Formats: sequence, C-alpha cells, structure tokens
Amino acid sequence: MKAATFFDGIGWREGVVELVDGGARLRDEVPATGIPRLDGVVVGGFTDHHVHLQLVDHSQLACSRLGRVVDLGGDPDVVQRLAVHPVRIEFAGAFLAAPGGYPSDRAWAPDGSVREIADADAAAAAVTEMAEAGASCIKVTSNSVAGPVFTDELLRTVVELAADRGLLVVAHAEGAGESERVIRLGAARLAHAPFTERLDDDQIARQSASASWISTLAIHDDPARAVAIDNVRRFHTAGGTVLYGTDLGNGPMPVDLSPREIAALREAGLDDAALLRALSPVDPLDPDSNLLLLPGSSPAAADPLAARPLTPADLKV
Repeated sequence: MKAATFFDGIGWREGVVELVDGGARLRDEVPATGIPRLDGVVVGGFTDHHVHLQLVDHSQLACSRLGRVVDLGGDPDVVQRLAVHPVRIEFAGAFLAAPGGYPSDRAWAPDGSVREIADADAAAAAVTEMAEAGASCIKVTSNSVAGPVFTDELLRTVVELAADRGLLVVAHAEGAGESERVIRLGAARLAHAPFTERLDDDQIARQSASASWISTLAIHDDPARAVAIDNVRRFHTAGGTVLYGTDLGNGPMPVDLSPREIAALREAGLDDAALLRALSPVDPLDPDSNLLLLPGSSPAAADPLAARPLTPADLKV
C-alpha cells in the first residue's frame, strides 16, 4: 500500500493505492501518516474522442495508455461487438450523410458505415438504429467541399431526433461556414477543430458557449494545421471545451497516445490541467479502470506522454 496523488478529471487529490486480486486499485482516502508514497502521480486511462477502429488493429489498444475510445464512424453491427479489455469502447455507429455526401464515395469507408439520409423518415430510422445498437452519440457529416450536405431543416431534424434519445450530435464540418452552420442548428460537438477557415472572435465566442471541439490537429499539414491551431488557441482562451482526439485510422499513427497530437495541443495553449482535462482520463477510482503512473512527476509537471501502466512492482515497499 502506498500514498498517491491522483487526477480525478478536474483536479488533483490524495488517495491510497493497494493491491487487490493482483492488480493496483485506488482508494479515495487521506493517507495515514508515514505511509510510503508512490514516486509520481496517478491517472486513469486516457480518452481518444475520435477513432475509427475498423481501420486499425484495435487489439493494440489493450497495451496502450488509452482507457476509453469513441468510434466516430463505422458499421454499428461490427463496432458494438468489439471488446478490448480494459479499454471502454463507445461509438456513434454509422456516418449519417446526405445522399451522395461524404464519405459515401470513399474507398476507406467500411461496408455498412454510412447511412444516406434523404428525408425525415430516413433520419428517424437511422437514429433509431444507432440508438438501439448502443450508440453514445450520433455522427453527421457536413462536408461541402466533398459533396452534398444536409439542408438546415433536415440537420435540425436529426439533432431533435437524437435529443429525444438523449444523444448529442457530433458533426464533421468542412467547407466555408459549415462549422458555424452545424453549431447553429444544434450540433453539440465538432469532430474536428475547424480547419477550413479562421473563425473570427465573435464566431469563437458563440461556439465556445455552446459546443465542444475534438482536436485532431495532427492530421493536417500546413496551412490547415496552422488555421486549426489558431482556432483552438482562441477557443480555449474563450473558455471553450477542447477534447483530445486523433482521428485514429486516418493515416499512420500509434494505437495509443499520439505525441504529435499532444505537441499540437501544447502549441495551441493547452498545458498542465487543461491538457489532462482534454485527455478526459477514466475515473481512476472505478475498480475497472486501468491505472497509469507518471513516474517522478508532480501535479505541476505531469506529462501524459510519460505515463505507463501502474504495476504491482510499483507498490512494493
């Protein structure tokens, strides 16, 4: 048993780590005087809020520092059956797109991963299908650069149908004015920080008050990367919620934390507690959570890239 400083998703607290059934478990209690202390700080497994598990070797998640992933576009019949202990898999199910819209014409899109929505009846059927499959959100595409997008009326209908099921809408917004439009129509989250254009300060203020952004900064080359980082920097400064996400499956990247994405978030001004909040670690007090140790770190200097699994050997006195 050892005393430990841990991150609870908001701030740093004190607790005790002990061995239970051969694994490390964290208890929320004030450590007794004189108890040995872990050399470092403890967090739960991190969250990647934007992945595509059908496009990668998802079995590698088991050896990663990720404790939760959110699949934002795949065949719901396939994704709902995936299990990678101890990683929690949440998913949106299929992309909901306008007929002929992105990514219906993309070779990389797995069979069964797109529903082309022509009217309110098709929208209701698709939202019902995803909800009954166990989706935690609904993914829509609004990429005017690549093809047709939903009308305002139909997108608003999708948002309302999702809300009736208690599900938020995550939107892929690409093209002039699309990020503003989808947020105005009720999307609660952008799958990518805006990269098509630099938002003005009024737009940043509106979006920071009503939506969150998933970063995915490292998938871009300049000038889109510079635009996205500038938007995120001002969005974060305005109080907006930035969530770590990589678009895992979009080109070569580790099935783990991405050093390039972490570096881009730091460049955008997220550091220390803000960076940890963006990484949304799983509650370390949850008995099913995988615990990570940042060796030699302190709350003032906790680098998530230094994290490794907490092992029984770390608890030896």
